[in-house]
This record gives sequence, C-alpha cells and structure tokens, in this order.
Amino acid sequence: MTDASPARDESRPKGRRHGIGWRNALILIAILAVSTWWFHFRPAQVSQSGATIVAAPAAPAAAGQTPKAPPPAMTVTTVRPTRGEWSVKLSADGSVAAWQEASISPEVSGLRIAEVLVNVGDVVRQGQTLAVLAASSVEHDLAAQTAALAEARATLAEALANAERARRLAETGAISAQQIQQYETAHKTAVARVQAMQARLRSEQLRQSQTRVVASDDGVISVRAATVGAVAQPGQELFRLIRHGRLEWRAQVPAADLSRIAAGQTVQLHLPDGMQVAGTVRSVAPTVDPQTRNGLVYVDLAPTAAAAGTSPLVLPGMFARGEIELGHSPVLTLPASAVLLREGFAYVFKLDPAKNTVAATRVLTGRRQGDRIEIVDGVLPDDVVVERGVGFLADGDVVTVN
Repeated sequence: MTDASPARDESRPKGRRHGIGWRNALILIAILAVSTWWFHFRPAQVSQSGATIVAAPAAPAAAGQTPKAPPPAMTVTTVRPTRGEWSVKLSADGSVAAWQEASISPEVSGLRIAEVLVNVGDVVRQGQTLAVLAASSVEHDLAAQTAALAEARATLAEALANAERARRLAETGAISAQQIQQYETAHKTAVARVQAMQARLRSEQLRQSQTRVVASDDGVISVRAATVGAVAQPGQELFRLIRHGRLEWRAQVPAADLSRIAAGQTVQLHLPDGMQVAGTVRSVAPTVDPQTRNGLVYVDLAPTAAAAGTSPLVLPGMFARGEIELGHSPVLTLPASAVLLREGFAYVFKLDPAKNTVAATRVLTGRRQGDRIEIVDGVLPDDVVVERGVGFLADGDVVTVN
C-alpha cells in the first residue's frame, strides 16, 4: 500500500529552520516593549471618537521632598474702607405746577374782540395790552357824555349869574325873599348837575380804557381763549397767566416721613430728560390725603428753571422724581469695583496678609454715590479688601498683592 502524504523534505537544513524561529520571537518581544512604553509613558490624549487614552503617571517626588504649592490665582490691589459723611435724602414723586395763576377776563360786556396781541408762552409785563375790544360804541357814548357836561356847565354859569343879581337886588328891596331863594336853589341844582355829568364822563372814560385787556401782573401766558370776532362777556376767561413764571414741585410724601421735612431744605429734582433742577422746600401741607395717606410738600423751583418762555427744562403738569436732603450722616464706603453681586447678595474679598489668601465675606450695602457704595455691615475700618477683579476670585484663593 502506497503512502499518499507528501514526502517530508529531509534535505532542508536544520539550522535555517531554527534561525527563522528566533527572529519571530525577537520581533514579538519588540512589539510588546513598544506597546508597554506607549500606554505607560505617553501624555493623555483624546481619540477622535471622544474616548480618553490613558495618560502617563506623574513622576514620583524625590524622597523627603515636599510637594510644591499651586501658583497664585492672580495679582490684586487692595483698599481699606473710607469714612465720610453723606447726605441723607428722601425720595419722592410729584407733579410740577404753577405757583399761582391769574385769570384775565374783560371788564365790559357786549363788545367784540378786535385784536389779540399775545399767544401762549409769551412773557408779558404788568399793564401790557393783551387784547383790544371794538370801542366804537363806547367812544360814541363818551362823546355824548362830554356834550352833556358842557351843557350842564352852561346852565350852571347862568344859574350863578342869576343868583348873584338876586343877592344885589335883595339890598334894594326890589325882589322878594322867595324869588331870591329860587335863584339860589337853581344855582345849587346846576352845580349838582355838573358834578353828576362829570362822574358820568369819568365812567365813560373808564369804560373806554377797559376796551384794552391788560396783564394784571408779570408772568407767562399759559392759556389763551380769546379769538378775534368773539363777543366778550364779564367773567369770561380770555387769558391765564403764570405769575412771575414761578413754578413749584408738589411732592407726594408718606405721612410717616412728613415730620422729617422742614422749610428751607434743599431739593434736587430729576426731570424725564435726565436734567436736574434745584429747589427749596417752601411749606408742608397741614393735611394728609385719606385715600393715599400721603401729604403734599411744596417746593419752590429755581427761577432759572421757571415756566415756558424762561426755560424749556420744566413745564407745568410735568411728572418728576426728586430727592429732599434731610441732613448728613457718617458712612463707611468702598469702591463699587470691590463689591461682588452674586445671587442677590453682596460680597467682598478680605485679604489675610499672613497667608496671602482671600475670604469671601457677605456684606450689607446701603446708598450709592458716584463710584462708591456704603457698607452698612460686614466690614470694619481696618479690614483690607480686594479693590477690583473680584469676579475672578473664589473663597480661599491665593493671591499676589501688587
């Protein structure tokens, strides 16, 4: 029976077969060595899929050597709280109004308005003509009264002459006492009639002067109701005048704060356009509104901020917010940059000079003036706090003081 398996090649040298085996073993050992170094000594990396590759372990510290502290977080400047005195102010809202308004009406009735000489916003002087009424009928009555006075004076002259002749004839007895009395009475009657005519003439002259509607005081025209051609009636308002252009601010103040306000206190008014106007408290209303429980404080505004025509800053009817200065009080302040606002609370970072570390401390803030904030509680005058850059710090951070 014949063996079909291939014949074993006995002619291949044995030494060659052993050389190939050792070579494969050396290649395998090299691959294992490189893989071990790669996974244990290379830096940590992240693969494209997001998986983290093993990082090399940190080299152990030398025997007996203390590990180094982390480097400082940042370089900072420090500041101490400042003592001072700030004004105590009371905020209030209110409206601007005219100090006093004068209503100007015609003093004669039934006359047509012939001319209007001023408009709203005009600055006028006392006695200045604002409107002219048609005076033709008044002039006719004045002329008639002048003629009546001349007639009465002529009658008086005749009665006086008769009375003097009667007195001379009385000495001769040519005239009776009764006739003499009649002449004397006629003379006195003529005198009275002349006086009456003079009074009526003055009345007509006054009526003629009233055909010119004039300003009752210095001020600014705030309302004009007069129109050319309308018939004026007594008591009908033709113009309204802000006396002397003087305005006031009527502040609404809670009843509990009225006792803190007194005449003469300084007021700073903040207008809607951002401008500010100074004022002075004139008086406090003696009553309180039962609906709002607020009282009125009347503040005289500076003359330079008076009504339209003298300054465009303040106008009657304007709503404004103001601050009434009540006095002064001692304060402890810090720069606004030293205060960190976080989650509705205020914090400062106090410095520990021995360790150069900072500690976050919660504080209670008060008023703000310019770039400084009042610290009501949480900081003492001798404390050292970080001045700026507090938003980059955390409690316990190590810092370098500049």
